[in-house]
Amino acid sequence: MKDRKAKAKLIILLGVIWIIVSLPLPWIINNPLVSESQFFTILGIIGIISIPFIALGVVWTLKPELTT
Repeated sequence: MKDRKAKAKLIILLGVIWIIVSLPLPWIINNPLVSESQFFTILGIIGIISIPFIALGVVWTLKPELTT
């Protein structure tokens, strides 16, 4: 049970790190020329692009033998 909790925490940590790193929030928030619709469009694109990388991190954490 303890190993399962550690894996879950690692998966959550990997997902959070990837989302934080992939979002260009300082550029979007500090630029007054970026409208709300542009903000949501960029956020959606980044979110869709991030999904495969988060999935790979989860799969490789659960089954590390797939990396070889």
